[in-house]
This record gives sequence, C-alpha cells and structure tokens, in this order.
Amino acid sequence: MILNCCDTVCVEVGITASAEELNRLADAVAKGEGLLSSTAPAADALAGVEVKKTPGPGVLIHLDSERHILVISGDAAGRAVLADNVRDMASAEGGGHLHIDYHPGHFYLAEGSVPLVVNSPHGGMPTR
Repeated sequence: MILNCCDTVCVEVGITASAEELNRLADAVAKGEGLLSSTAPAADALAGVEVKKTPGPGVLIHLDSERHILVISGDAAGRAVLADNVRDMASAEGGGHLHIDYHPGHFYLAEGSVPLVVNSPHGGMPTR
C-alpha cells in the first residue's frame, strides 16, 4: 500500500494498493482497529494508516503529522460505509478511482476530514 500526499500541505491523500491490501484496510475500518504500514517509503509517502473506534458522529480522516500516518476514526455506522466503499474499489476490475471528500451535510464524514482518492488495483482510470 502506498499513501501519497499530493503536495507539501497534504490537502489530499492518494491510496494505491493491491486488492488484498485494500480489503485489509476495509476490514480494519469496519472493525475499528488496526495499523497498516505503507510498503513504499518515499519523500511524499505516509508511513501507514491507523484505524480507531471513536463515538463519532461520523468518520474523521486526518493526518498525524508527528508520526506521518493517516488516522481514520469514527463510529461503527460511518466506518461501515467507508469500509464498503474501499471494498468496492478493491473489486473494481475495470479500474477507476474513488474520491472521498467531506462537504457540509456529508452523511458519514466528519468536518475536517482530509480528502482521499482510493485507486483501483487495476488502474486509476476506468478501462470500460
């Protein structure tokens, strides 16, 4: 799994991973616990993802700048939706990517969440 910040301010995180890695991430999100390491350390790569249960409401996706990791925390209902979205990308055989961005009134993301782009293991652009 590679977690890239798209610029020095890290206003968006890109996740590129195998189907197996995306499914492990989805399992951790659904369970509400886990620490997954990045497989390709680079200048713009994060060290990993930590998932935690919190009372919510919703899911907060943020960066822990001291540890250089992405933190996903939130209530069970919001984590379940996010986990399903990640699983959908893991099985997207035609390629593609999913933007996960907070906006006012978002039904499962909490305000202050860092935008994510989850890439299909079969390429970031759809082939069908």
